[in-house]
Amino acid sequence: MGNFVVIVDFEAKEGAAEEVLALVSENARNSVEREPGCLQFDVMQSPDNPDRFVLFEVYQDAAAFEAHGKSAHVQEFLARARPKLGKTTMHKLARRTHPTKR
Repeated sequence: MGNFVVIVDFEAKEGAAEEVLALVSENARNSVEREPGCLQFDVMQSPDNPDRFVLFEVYQDAAAFEAHGKSAHVQEFLARARPKLGKTTMHKLARRTHPTKR
C-alpha cells in the first residue's frame, strides 16, 4: 500500500487568517520535524480568498497519521486554532503513484 495522504480544506473566520496561517505553519513545521512518519506537510492559501486554506499532508502510513493526531503539538494547535476556523473538510487517501523529476 502507498503512503497515507490527508487533504484538509478550511476557512478561517473573518479577521483570523493571519493568525491561522501562523498557527498552521507552526504545526506543519513541528509535524515534519518531530514526527518520523510525517513525510510532507504543505500549507496553501487561496490567492482569491485569503481566508481559505488547504493542507496537503503525507504520512508513511495510517498509523503515522493516527500518531500525528495524538501528538501534543497537534492537540495544542487544535485547541488554539479551532475557535478561529469555519467549515472544515478532510479527505483521507492512499497515495498510489508519486512520479518525481530526476
